[in-house]
Amino acid sequence: MILILDNNNNRAIGLNASLGFIGEAVQLLSEDCFEQECKKYQQQECMIILGALQSLDHESLIKRYPTLPFLLIGETLKPLLSIANVVGLICEPFNHEVTTQLLHDCQQYQRMLPNEHKHSKPHKTFDGLVGETEAVKDVRFLIEQVAKTDANVLILGESGTGKEVVARNVHLLSKRINGPFVPVNCGAIPAELLESELFGHEKGAFTGAISARKGRFELAQGGTLFLDEIGDMPLQMQVKLLRVLQERSYERVGGTKAIQADVRVIAATHRNLETMIEEGSFREDLYYRLNVFPIENPSLSERADDIPLLLKELMRRVNDQTGSTAKFTERAVESLKEHAWPGNIRELANLVERMVIMFPDKVVDIPDLPNKYRYIEVEAYEPEYPEELMEKDAFNDIFSTGFSDYESEPDAEFSQTGSGLLPDDGIELKDYLAELEISLITQALERYDYVVARAAEILGVRRTTLVEKMKKYNLSRD
Repeated sequence: MILILDNNNNRAIGLNASLGFIGEAVQLLSEDCFEQECKKYQQQECMIILGALQSLDHESLIKRYPTLPFLLIGETLKPLLSIANVVGLICEPFNHEVTTQLLHDCQQYQRMLPNEHKHSKPHKTFDGLVGETEAVKDVRFLIEQVAKTDANVLILGESGTGKEVVARNVHLLSKRINGPFVPVNCGAIPAELLESELFGHEKGAFTGAISARKGRFELAQGGTLFLDEIGDMPLQMQVKLLRVLQERSYERVGGTKAIQADVRVIAATHRNLETMIEEGSFREDLYYRLNVFPIENPSLSERADDIPLLLKELMRRVNDQTGSTAKFTERAVESLKEHAWPGNIRELANLVERMVIMFPDKVVDIPDLPNKYRYIEVEAYEPEYPEELMEKDAFNDIFSTGFSDYESEPDAEFSQTGSGLLPDDGIELKDYLAELEISLITQALERYDYVVARAAEILGVRRTTLVEKMKKYNLSRD
């Protein structure tokens, strides 16, 4: 709606007639009723054309309604162009091209209002379409626009970007919401069975057709049919699909009765259909029939900033299914943002499920991620333990393998050290373990010519731990 407030009656009437002629909804207002009408139209898309005033002040009036775009009439009001919601200036004689461009800019002003000002518009919910990047917002806008109609939609995008999610949202926001949503993967059904799957068949139509069967078109009656991977449909079936789209009727395989198709068709593909047309593997006429309203679904790499929100949503789904969840550190999330994601959201979902299996109800950091997702160099945390815990652990390791369910002779090496038998007069266990530790550390150091890192590796301890023990036992190369 365009509201015109201008005390220059002749100018206001002329502008009203001009805008009405090009099909715009226009209403002339007086200063007395302006406030009341303005409040009413704040609940919908509206723009105001402001001219000469008597009792009201231009600047205060404009600033009172920051969510509404204003157009001003006349050079005398040019200084007010500095106010944010003043979109432009109209000068006499009115130019059709300039005026329509300014009307478009007003529409953009309202469409792109910050979220805090959109409470006046009914908020539409999008099932599973998570994200706040501009790419996702553009997809939501396109869905909102096309959902109001019955136009055919073609969803384009890489595999794993969630094309079916987009199709479902078109259905849920349409007048067909109470009808069925029937998805068909054209690439997963053998060519010889696809016709029967789509259109159904009569009893005896072919070998094995022991009874009549409804096809997907019939099952989707009054609702939406989603043809996924339309680029994999054989040429023979493309011809038959085109006929249905043109005539809005079809016949079952082996039948003669025409069935009316009250179905909205949404197609999707990851292929380049224009290239396929050039190669002769996709019909050009079918392409233009399907491509009435294309929607480009962005890849995950194009919307990497949505990864934190996607992780939250995917974790919620995994938790609903398994009862387990996990969390990611901030730097792990930043590392994931650097990945190219060739498998898109499907790849991210698989990673989330894997992390939940490996680290149930724990926090996942960069070192916990598979190698190909580590784009930030960090040093893994290696805990330091008290000496008494380390000695207790070593003691347990020694004696945990010293017992057997079978009577057998001890290994030669084990017997030679005498570690398998307790002397009759007993031993000082602490001194014995210390001597054993000194012996093993010395052997490791001598084997690798006192290269501490190599010796620590063969002993299964950290380099810093080995250095501390060398200091403790005063072990060094003479």
